[in-house]
Amino acid sequence: MLDVELLQNFYYAAPELWILIAAVFLSLLLSVIYLSVVNLRQKQKNYFLKRDRERYAETLYASHDGYFAFIYPDEKVNDPRKTIKERCSRRLAVILNLPTGTKSSFEDVMKNFYKDDVKKIYKYVALLKEEGVAFEDYFILKNSEKYIRLEGVRINGADGNIYCDMIWFRDVSFATNRIKSLEEEKSDIKNKLNKLVDLIDNLPLAIWLRDNNYKIVFCNRKYTEFLPNKSRDDVLNDGCEIIGTNGESIALELAKRAHKSNRKVKTPVGVIVDGSRVAMEACETPFYAEQNLDKTYSAGCLININELDQLRRNLKQHQEAQLEILGALGTAFAVFNQNMLLNFYNQPFAKLWNLDPAFLDDKPTYSAFLDVLREKRLLPEVPDFKAFRQDEVKNFSRIFEPTNDLMHLPNGKTLRRMRAPYPLGGIVFAYEDISDRLAATSAYNALISVQTEMLQNLFDAVIIFGTNGRVSFYNQAYLNLWNADKTFLDSEPTFEEVLDSQKHFFTTNANWDDIKKGISDNILNMTAKTVFLRRNDDKKLELSIANLSDGSLMIAYLAKEISDN
Repeated sequence: MLDVELLQNFYYAAPELWILIAAVFLSLLLSVIYLSVVNLRQKQKNYFLKRDRERYAETLYASHDGYFAFIYPDEKVNDPRKTIKERCSRRLAVILNLPTGTKSSFEDVMKNFYKDDVKKIYKYVALLKEEGVAFEDYFILKNSEKYIRLEGVRINGADGNIYCDMIWFRDVSFATNRIKSLEEEKSDIKNKLNKLVDLIDNLPLAIWLRDNNYKIVFCNRKYTEFLPNKSRDDVLNDGCEIIGTNGESIALELAKRAHKSNRKVKTPVGVIVDGSRVAMEACETPFYAEQNLDKTYSAGCLININELDQLRRNLKQHQEAQLEILGALGTAFAVFNQNMLLNFYNQPFAKLWNLDPAFLDDKPTYSAFLDVLREKRLLPEVPDFKAFRQDEVKNFSRIFEPTNDLMHLPNGKTLRRMRAPYPLGGIVFAYEDISDRLAATSAYNALISVQTEMLQNLFDAVIIFGTNGRVSFYNQAYLNLWNADKTFLDSEPTFEEVLDSQKHFFTTNANWDDIKKGISDNILNMTAKTVFLRRNDDKKLELSIANLSDGSLMIAYLAKEISDN
């Protein structure tokens, strides 16, 4: 048991000793506490240094680029590492597909490049190691045809110490191929653009393009020919306009009208070319640029219509002369234009329809003309006149070539109507009274019918050959006499073909060729008006031969039986 009294005696005997012991003890305690705190902080610092190093390492591993590092020993301290250490990154091993992974040497890396590229890379690396010269270049892997960018850099510390030389490897295959593809596409587009420019420049008419503010942003070479001493750049920079004979722009106001109406607008203009006035047509066509409804451009062109203008004047002169000739003819003529208004008529036309010249000079419509004819009962009787008139009006857009038809009027007249398209639009009408001609034709046809009926009822066999030498008529008696084929005769055979069809009636007595020649000579040469033939069936034929008034040849056969005597 601790003797307190003894301790008090020691304290009072030497108090300075006890104070010293207490002081030493306190100093030792404080030193232990301080060293513990310092040790704890150092451990914490080392922990975060280790964590930072792991973060930096993982950051490098996660980089898109791979690297190969040459790490040097630290010259500022007594570094136990006396040689250069090589380090291959995980990403580089993946890019180059290195069999040994991160343990690969620089020689292993170089095995993936072509021989000439390896020599070049070694030179780059030598300069980097010896003089710290950075480099950047592009190479192709020999096995995978990948494009690799190599970038060499030196890493120095703040104190000037050389840490390492690093060579970064980046797979730029996608970017390189994309750039190559874009370059090819660019070249292709440029070639196509040049072809389009060549095409537009060699067109025989001036062409231009205006933007939303009516400014010319493109023109072809022909456009600049109308602007002396002006190039294409001058036109695009200064907005030079082609000036007409009146001193104003030929197309600027036209473009404004086109933009406002949003439709193509054109107008004839006069332009001075080589000191002479030339008739032309300016045209502006608006459109939405770049598929933007708020951006309206317009394409313009200048077409030379000088020859067309001259042709129009000549055509007008010829038409006027033609109308004068039509007016002098006895046939009734009238011209209704594209608006179905009476544009021209001659006196026989007015006389045929018994129309007042004042009415005709007032240029009535075709419908009004038909209404007047209906009132005068000068149109064919139809059950529905309204439908008839509508159909007549529709023909203004249906007739593309001359047509003919007949009009049978209530007064007994028959008119032949000819309708043809008019060059300037509309229809030309011509009317001819053919009543007398139809009556004569009818009487002629009736006479022919009577004569045919008479020939059909004769007992004699009759055959007629037309002026072309072919059968044009035969009667039933002929069919019975020669036992002929009706289909054969209806095919209009020649005279010789008809004789050949009768060959079997004459072959027993003599040579057929001689008989055929004798028959042909007597009939065709008209050596006798009457010819006698004897057939195998003991019939004697009397042939009467006659030339008709129209040049036809008629042969009549009278058959007689031959007696036994």
